[in-house]
Parts: sequence; structure tokens; C-alpha cells
Amino acid sequence: MAVVEAVRVGSGVTGHSTAKVSALQSTMLGRMARARGDEVAHEYARLNAAAVEFVAATVAEAGIECDLQRRSAYTAATTESALPDVEREVELARAAGLPAEFTTDVPLPYPVVGAAVLDDQLEFHPVRYAHGLAAAVHGDGSAVFEQTRAVGVRERSPVQVETTAGTLTGDQVVVATHYPVWDRGGYFARMKAHRSYCIAVRPAGGPPRGMTITTGGPTRSYRSAGDLLIVCGEDHVVGERGVDEGVFARLADHAREHWNVEEVTHRWSAQDPVPYDNSPMIGTYTPVSNRMLVATGFAKWGLGGGTMAARLLADRIQGRPVPATFSPHRIAPRGLPTLAATNLKVAADLVGDRLVPGQVRSAAEVPPGAAGVLRNGTDRTGIYRDEDGAVHAVSMRCTHLGCLVRFNAAERSWDCPCHGSRFDVDGAVLEGPAVRPLPRR
Repeated sequence: MAVVEAVRVGSGVTGHSTAKVSALQSTMLGRMARARGDEVAHEYARLNAAAVEFVAATVAEAGIECDLQRRSAYTAATTESALPDVEREVELARAAGLPAEFTTDVPLPYPVVGAAVLDDQLEFHPVRYAHGLAAAVHGDGSAVFEQTRAVGVRERSPVQVETTAGTLTGDQVVVATHYPVWDRGGYFARMKAHRSYCIAVRPAGGPPRGMTITTGGPTRSYRSAGDLLIVCGEDHVVGERGVDEGVFARLADHAREHWNVEEVTHRWSAQDPVPYDNSPMIGTYTPVSNRMLVATGFAKWGLGGGTMAARLLADRIQGRPVPATFSPHRIAPRGLPTLAATNLKVAADLVGDRLVPGQVRSAAEVPPGAAGVLRNGTDRTGIYRDEDGAVHAVSMRCTHLGCLVRFNAAERSWDCPCHGSRFDVDGAVLEGPAVRPLPRR
């Protein structure tokens, strides 16, 4: 077995995760039930509960030192209007056999209306966990290849995967690239990419224990990590206009409002693909594939969802029967309006951004620490001037399907509003589905 990693193990979304492994995932069960029915939500809950225990067993068996802790997970309603969603989450979880409860006792320093709680879930250090998994895989005929980007695949016998370091062959290939990087399955049209932001603060007296996410207002997610409190939120669709460092400032202001914060120690962000029907996509890459498999669409709950997917795909590869519930080729009629709206937005972005005039007439007009768009006919160049005065210029045409990227001032990146690809100021790929960099100018 070979695992191909474009950068370093744990350097992507896994390493930027809050690393909550829980079968209680905000109001995911309710959203899934509305899109696909209660039975699908029940199955998802059961599979994620099994994934929680599988992660715990794997950490123990492989001796992975990742600060694993059992914690209670909470979904807390901050408004009366959000309370029915929380109550529904308890109902669906209990119908699936999970010991969820309703409570008003939540480890937060401000009042909530009520919450769902599920005990004995997991939190850990995600990078250490990923490194431990990689160490367990590497050796005995298996290998983990870091700094190796997969750039093409041929589904034949054997499967051929083209990488930046050569070609790999095998009986089957699993595309688990977070956002599928090859368009033949049309995944880009059925998911939208979201970014969210996190800070770590050191509160006087230590952080509360427990993993909490709020609903009913601006979403806030919390967990502890030693003497630090992690606070996350400020979600937006990738490529949204006007994103700046205010996303981090608002999180810091929120933390200071409710805790006696001694310092803000870290800040980071993550990206997640959200399917139109709120269900992950696990199975064959296309309806006619027999050697290509895929796992994607975990909607911000990838450590549990990814484990669930890995177990289902392992069963499939070994010839054991697996349910078709999360087949990538399903059709969810109740989700079709969302699907249509998502693709109408893509079309509007693809065309509309080409009609917007340039922002500067030359690179000289761009001040340090800022970016601007230079237009030359139908061509667009994205210009960023760093704090030392150096100019970084790239083509703004996304190398995935040609949408024009937009500057994210919070992270100093060029982000595609159509399908979520991201690039640094010199054009290097930060997030797929793009696999090729933006040309430098």
C-alpha cells in the first residue's frame, strides 16, 4: 500500500482541525434527516459512534501519543428559536441508539437555552495523531510518500497514479484528497467549500473542559488543549469578498468578553467541503468505476467521518458487503434546490468577476501588505506587495476550471469562489481541487 501526501502528513486540514471526534456533530443529524430522511441520519450516527471507538482503540493499539481525552460533546442553543433543532438532535441520536441527553448545564460562562450532550467522545492533538497513523502504515511493504503530489490517474488494470515523483501502480486507488482533485465525478458541482477560523487563548484559571458548539447565532466552537482554550467560528464560503483580519479580531473579542484572557497564543484556519444534501460521499469514484474509490464531503467533521469512510472502503476492498447509503451517485430530491442555488452562484461568479474593472493601473499603486487587481483587456493579474515591499504577481485564472480568484486578506491567499481552490501569493496550490499553480507574472 502507498499513501501519497502532497506536503507533509498533518499539514493540511487534519492538522488545522479542532480534533473533535464525536457522533454528536452540531445539528448534523437534523440537517441530514431533512435532506434524506431519519433512517439515513440514524445510520450516520451509528457509524460515527463506531468510528469514535475505533479511533480510541487504534490510539491504544498503535501506542500513539496524541493527548487523547474522553470529553462530553455539547450542541448548545443560544436562542429560543434554535432550541427545536437541539431537541431534534437528541431525538435522532437516541433513536439511533446513542445515549444523548438534553441538558441546561453547559461548560460555558454565558447562558444558553439548552443543549444536547453526548458523553465519552474524543479530543486529541491532530498532528500527533496523523503522524502516529503514518508511522503505523509505513513499513512491511507499505510506504507514505510525503512532498509528492498526485497529478493524474488512469483507471485501468493496474491503476496508474501519476505523481510529481513518478508513477505508482496498484489494483485500486482511494482518492481521499479532502476535495476530490479529478473532475470526472463532478464532485465540484455537488459541494461548496467553507472556511472557518480558530484562535487559541490562555484564560486565567484555565479553560473549561468539554467540547461545545453553539447554534442559533454566530457559530462558536470550543475545546480545551492543556491550559489553552480553542475558539473557532467566522465561517464563510471560500472566495467571499471582503475577508480580512477582522475574522480573527472578532474571535478574540468574543473570548475576551466571556473569559479573562491573558494572551492570544495562536491563530489558524481550515477548509471543508459541504455536500448539497449534508451527507458524505463514500464509494466508487464514478458510477462505472471498479478500481477508483472516493471519500469526501465530511462537512467539518472529518476525523470521525474520515474514519467512518475508511472502514466502509476497507470492507468494500476486501469484498465485504457495505450499505449504499452514502454512495456518491445518489440523488437527494429534497436537496436539489440547494444544489441548483450553488451552481447558479458558480455561474454568476464565473461570468460576473470578468465584468468587474481592475483596481489598480500598475503594481506601484499597491501599498505594502495589500493586494490589487490589474486588468489588461480580458486578462487579470493579482498583485500582492508584502511588508518588505516585494511584489508578488500571478494570473488570477484558477487552474481548475477558470474562475477568477479573489484575495483573502486574512490569510494572504488567492481563493477561488467557484470550487474552493486556494493559492499562495506566488501561485502555489494551498487547497484543491486545483493541482497546478497559478502562473506567475
